[in-house]
Amino acid sequence: MPDATLAKLMHLASDGDSTEMRRAALKVLGSVGDGKALVRLLIDTLKDSEEPLRIAAIEAIGQIAAEDALPHLEELVRKGGPELESAVHTASLLGARGARLMGKIMHEVSPSLKSRMAAMLAKSNTGNALVVTAQGLLDADPKVIDATARSLAMEVPAYTTQQRHALAKFLGDSLGAKKIAPKSEAAMLRVLAALHEAKAAEVFWSRILPPHAHEVRAAALQALGDAEPATEKRLQALLTCAAESDFQIVAAALMMLKKVPATAKNARYWIKLLEAPDVATQRFAVDKLHGVENAEVAGAMLAQLRHPDRTLRDEALKSLRGYAAGRTTLLDEMLDAAEVDRAWFLARAIAPSAKEFTNPQRAKVLAQAMKHHDAEDRRAAPLLFLLREMDHAWLRDQLEAKAQDLRKKKKYAAAIGYYRLLAQDPACSEETRFELAATGLKESARDLALESRTSDPPLHQFARLLQNAAFDLLGHVSKAKWLDAADLFYVGFHFAEQTHRAQEFGKAVLELVVKRSAKSEVGKQAKRKLKSEALT
Repeated sequence: MPDATLAKLMHLASDGDSTEMRRAALKVLGSVGDGKALVRLLIDTLKDSEEPLRIAAIEAIGQIAAEDALPHLEELVRKGGPELESAVHTASLLGARGARLMGKIMHEVSPSLKSRMAAMLAKSNTGNALVVTAQGLLDADPKVIDATARSLAMEVPAYTTQQRHALAKFLGDSLGAKKIAPKSEAAMLRVLAALHEAKAAEVFWSRILPPHAHEVRAAALQALGDAEPATEKRLQALLTCAAESDFQIVAAALMMLKKVPATAKNARYWIKLLEAPDVATQRFAVDKLHGVENAEVAGAMLAQLRHPDRTLRDEALKSLRGYAAGRTTLLDEMLDAAEVDRAWFLARAIAPSAKEFTNPQRAKVLAQAMKHHDAEDRRAAPLLFLLREMDHAWLRDQLEAKAQDLRKKKKYAAAIGYYRLLAQDPACSEETRFELAATGLKESARDLALESRTSDPPLHQFARLLQNAAFDLLGHVSKAKWLDAADLFYVGFHFAEQTHRAQEFGKAVLELVVKRSAKSEVGKQAKRKLKSEALT
């Protein structure tokens, strides 16, 4: 530029008629001017009373790379006025000397000024400025660390490949230091994640487990994003994180585990999540393990049935019912239950899949049910309930066979117990009810007093059978050769005092006694009863 033109512009910049004219002249000088005289003018303008002119002069200094102005820029930065951002940016444009000066100032000024400087340096897009800014991540003040990390991360998209690599190298070297504050380490990880450096993955994976601080681990997990664990060791590490109580760590780990399938091979690691302190993690594990069908998983799922969270219990139960090993585990747990309420809970839980059990399993349940029944243990009831769900007809046949076998062995009390079980079924046959009534006679006191007879169960059962006109009660009594004369006399004696069909039945039974034992004392008593009731 001709000296005359430059001189005229410098004159306008220092003595122009208006602020706008002076400001415009400074902008032109910054673009096309040079020389010591211009530098002196710009430095003098830094002391002008008008802020727009001071800022224009700072920008012009950066454009002509006037390093002699650095001391004056330092003064403006340390004052922390409105020119700070412009002064920091201009200093970052003045090469390594300017960057080092800004770095020195950042270590000496207040946290609020540090934050402003870091935010500006991050936008400067110069390699030296980025390194200076990144050094703010090592500051002792948490606010400065956060502000620096936020500024760097926000400006990453604008950085060149060279700048990214330079920043990544600084972060990598700093993270390799033996001693670094957790707050700084976590912030560095966040910035490194924003750079998307391929080699950074190992840095993150190496920091997701203790003894690293919680905030460092959380930052490392978040930095990994949706990365999948390529090795068994990494999967175990992720599952360890997911089983903890810190929300940030758990949430990040679960997000990564969403796409990782649970298999029979790695199920033993997933099972650990079922013991996690957070119910959401436990539900996540139940969902993941659904479909892994082995005894180890089934045993772990079974423990969830005691969990206070109903949804978790229901999900675990649904999973267990879905495969053979799960159903077997539920069944074994029910058979081993020490409390009747627990047995009932499991019986009802298993009932929807009762048809899926094998014949040996069904027989096993029956044996246990009979054992409890014989011991008058209330745990027999839930087992019998489940057996009815498995195969109602089969259970009926088994109980009838057991009752008849006991009756034939003259173990009448035990036989009555099984006949009563059969009689609880609304569809119980009249033949079975007859067996119950007839066997009951063997255990009856057969007290002929009216009060005793009125409360005697076998007589009530005979009366019930009499209500069914289609049932040949007398025929059944006649065929029951194991009923002796005393049994028949007791029945006939009672019903002979009744009216209509009941009295006719009583008469027939007494006549049967006379026919079978006419000369015995019981036969004679039967004759007297027939006569006293005017039935002869």
